[in-house]
Amino acid sequence: MIKGAIFDVDGTLLNSMCIWENVGEKFLRSIGIEAEKNLRDKVKEFSLYQTACYFKSEYGVELSTDEIMNGINKLIEDFYLNTAELKDGVADFLKELKENNVKMCVATATEKYLVESALKRCGVLDYFSEIFTCNIVGHGKDEPIIYREATKHLNVDKKDIIIFEDAFYAIKTAKADGFTVAAVYDSAESNKNEVKAISDFYFTDFSDTKSFFEFAL
Repeated sequence: MIKGAIFDVDGTLLNSMCIWENVGEKFLRSIGIEAEKNLRDKVKEFSLYQTACYFKSEYGVELSTDEIMNGINKLIEDFYLNTAELKDGVADFLKELKENNVKMCVATATEKYLVESALKRCGVLDYFSEIFTCNIVGHGKDEPIIYREATKHLNVDKKDIIIFEDAFYAIKTAKADGFTVAAVYDSAESNKNEVKAISDFYFTDFSDTKSFFEFAL
């Protein structure tokens, strides 16, 4: 029986992966550097801090890591504050979890103030007791630290927690650490078949969750 839930944000709760497609290229171009063509593939598994470090080491960016991260956040800030929307069925799904006394928090690679702004504007922020970010915990989702910290916060046994993710690499991390994982389809994720194969649940969107509630609650 599920007693705790940890949610990714981009591509899981929010239709927001589009904003990340070319933000690295845009930032580098803003400081006069032309990015390699496959930059997105190189950094898609990085936290924002890891991306900033990559820009310094691979492109010779002389700004500090904080300045790089702030610059990237400024490029996407308006989207989170004013435009990003929930994926289909999210609000009703979160409401049902709360009605079943499931504790919920967020684990995301996006900066906390952006996530808070978007979730508050969309009317679902109060469902979550805390927002954990890769920068706050100091590790990307290529490691399970963020999920472990979220689990401690929820104060729920690991076996009673489910993680909701869209990204293949993050799902692999959570599964390898022994978590139950529900994968959420997002068009930005190219490894659909691999995602389905290793996940415990697979949703096309949060309107398609009847079997989940029958099984998990």
